[in-house]
Amino acid sequence: MQKPVSETALKPQRSLGRVEFVALTAALMSINALAIDIMLPALQQIGAELGVDDENSRQYIVTAYLAGLGAGQLFFGPISDRFGRRAPLFFGLTLYVATSLIAAISPSFAFILVLRFLQGVAAAATRVVAVSVIRDVFGGRQMAEVLSMVMMVFMVIPVIAPSIGQVIMIFGDWSEIFVAMAVLAIIFGTWAAFRLPETLAPENRRPLTFTSITKGFGIVLTNRISLCYTLATTSVFGALFGFISSAQQIYTDTFDLADWFPILFAIGAGLMAISSFTNSRLVGRIGMRRLSHGALVGFTTVSLLWLVLASIGFMPFWLFFLLFSVAMFQFGWVGANFNSIAMEPLGHVAGTAAATQGFLTTLGGGLIGAFIGQMFDGSTAPLATGYFITGAIGIILVLIAERGRMFHAVNQPV
Repeated sequence: MQKPVSETALKPQRSLGRVEFVALTAALMSINALAIDIMLPALQQIGAELGVDDENSRQYIVTAYLAGLGAGQLFFGPISDRFGRRAPLFFGLTLYVATSLIAAISPSFAFILVLRFLQGVAAAATRVVAVSVIRDVFGGRQMAEVLSMVMMVFMVIPVIAPSIGQVIMIFGDWSEIFVAMAVLAIIFGTWAAFRLPETLAPENRRPLTFTSITKGFGIVLTNRISLCYTLATTSVFGALFGFISSAQQIYTDTFDLADWFPILFAIGAGLMAISSFTNSRLVGRIGMRRLSHGALVGFTTVSLLWLVLASIGFMPFWLFFLLFSVAMFQFGWVGANFNSIAMEPLGHVAGTAAATQGFLTTLGGGLIGAFIGQMFDGSTAPLATGYFITGAIGIILVLIAERGRMFHAVNQPV
């Protein structure tokens, strides 16, 4: 079985310290968050200019990207296990820049959806490589700590992305948002080209054959802990994607806060960033399972309260935002820990594992989120329903993974 590369093993190659390692992997992963959230302020203008009258249909700009992001990971996972982490990363970034620039001159809504799908496929390389590199270098609770720090930096993008999109819309139009995405990808790609070392040793590379690929996927899909925690993550991420799909409508139509949308969206993302930071400080002492299991139960309980109040028609904005904020703060304690638990037993097929898990969480979560978003009826009740159901499903899957036990500690390598 492949052993995680020690942190010091990075330094002789390119003098990449832990702080820069976290920042760089977070920057690569943030390309995905940017591609989703920077588009939100432009959905209305894109729909108006390209003749899409149904507001819910405009959400497909987000859904198409998530579908490509999920599918693309199945391609880049085995490729990164065969050729290393760097080559697939730069191929994906090049394709991402090209599709972004072409989308900027798209003549129709259907063409934009095709390009958004391809843009998601290309961006899959950044997600697969970032998670694989982290697993190459760290294991156990230390991986959860690093992943939490990465998620904290990663969440800065959703804080500022809608505001960036709003500013671009003030001085330009939606096509320039795609240009901005391409420019940022070039900047991060240049940084990685000069500073990111190859973390997959030649002796740990897997052959790129049908047998090897199917065996790798089989290893991932037949591991009970990995599969159940991945599916639990998928379910909970469906709630997040459901909010992202309908956020603009909730703040604009339900609460008449269009001018405040970027700020309110940023506050929600900021809470998740703070949550990720506190997770990185607590997980070493409390443990991944105790912390994430408690957060999942709390997330589901708050969502149930939100659902009950929304169903009886008592949902002023302050109460919605309070319950939503509490739920999303706990979400930050679920994601990084569940990903770490799912990846822990699969270090010897890290690329394929990251791809399979990323495919399931992104595509599955995206489809769940799209369904929740399409249920928008002018109130927050459909979103609350989605949050509660996805949380409850997550709890069931954790119970299956842990054979009916929750909150127990498991000895993990550090």
